[in-house]
Amino acid sequence: MDNPTIVVEVAYALADKQKLLRLSLPYGTTVRQAAEQSGMAAHFPGLDLATSPLGIFGKAVAKPEERVLEEGERVEIYRPLIADPKEVRKQRAAKAAQAKADQGDA
Repeated sequence: MDNPTIVVEVAYALADKQKLLRLSLPYGTTVRQAAEQSGMAAHFPGLDLATSPLGIFGKAVAKPEERVLEEGERVEIYRPLIADPKEVRKQRAAKAAQAKADQGDA
């Protein structure tokens, strides 16, 4: 075998649309390269594969440009967070506290 290949999947999802692509890539392909070669950007205009956070099977990969893929792995392209989770929790707690205070006034 001159050019061994591996088969991997690349996944991306929005709230209303998901896509899972199966690719055969050269052995030694990195996580970032797989995402860029997947063609996923054609299905999701505006998706920036050069900077999107990436992971494998639900676990973020700190250095996707260096992490080499293995046979059967699933690369996941993550969306940037719209809101800071800590801030959302704070707002929810403040809203709950206000609702409780309003009930006490009634």
